[in-house]
Amino acid sequence: MARRRGRKRWMVLGVLLLGLFVWINAPGLTALAYQLYYTPRVQALPKASGFGSSDRVLVLAPHPDDEVLCCAGTLQQAQGAGAQVYIAWLTSGDGFEWDAVLLRHTPDPGNRAMLELGQTRMQEARKAAEVLGVPSEHLRFLGYPDQGLLRLFLDYYYFPYTAPRTGVNRVPYPGTLSPGALYTGENLERDVERLFEEIRPTLVLAPSPLDAHPDHRATGDLALRLLGKRRELDRARFWIVHGGLEWPLPKGLHKSLPLEPPPRGHGLPWQRVPLQLEQVERKLEAARAHHSQILILGRFMEAFVRSNELLSPLPLP
Repeated sequence: MARRRGRKRWMVLGVLLLGLFVWINAPGLTALAYQLYYTPRVQALPKASGFGSSDRVLVLAPHPDDEVLCCAGTLQQAQGAGAQVYIAWLTSGDGFEWDAVLLRHTPDPGNRAMLELGQTRMQEARKAAEVLGVPSEHLRFLGYPDQGLLRLFLDYYYFPYTAPRTGVNRVPYPGTLSPGALYTGENLERDVERLFEEIRPTLVLAPSPLDAHPDHRATGDLALRLLGKRRELDRARFWIVHGGLEWPLPKGLHKSLPLEPPPRGHGLPWQRVPLQLEQVERKLEAARAHHSQILILGRFMEAFVRSNELLSPLPLP
């Protein structure tokens, strides 16, 4: 009797795991059901306001590829309206060790390989921006530590932080805004203030502090603080990339599906940015320009290539 109960439990567990796998990957009829459920709900969201030729749009991206996942269609629409678009990456993505493991075919890539990964991801970001039509002179790399931005503000505002993956405590990359700057929260804040002074954006696209990734939360908090000092909080629009367990669903490429609000963004006043098919295709091309990330996170990244994007005028409910 006990053996039969044990087999039954394993069968139930197996069915649940199979159902979870189908739900996450959502092929065929599951994707259709998803579309039927979410399309009217996303359509009911207010449409985000458009752009004018006098606008200057700045994306604050914690890592290379975030600018595409959140906003590639929005940036195309801004440029189509004659607006100036700028992208600033706060880190170069040099802390993603699994990525370096895959690219270098070694279980222990070491500090040098991680720095080379940062260079690779910066070059991929340039290619993606070129796909989107953003001029190279409008790109800004800051080079602060991947997976370390929150530490800079919590523990290392005045004292330098040594990044565990790269082994460095200062901006190591040429072509960055402040090469050689120590990894401190004070220096990062100063650099972003410098960007605001230089670009004078009329719209800042930043991650919401509700995002699950600590680098994203730190970037969103920093944007709020600096825009608040400038009395320009109304110029911010917020997005989420790490929005909750397995969001967005279904994984993989589903161009005609809507992107629904993320669970972690529950209560935010989301606005939709409807995309034309040509804009969706170009977003896909830009995402695939981040080749090192597509290799390991392809189905996650392609899940953002949908018929709309989402922005919120508020960072928190």
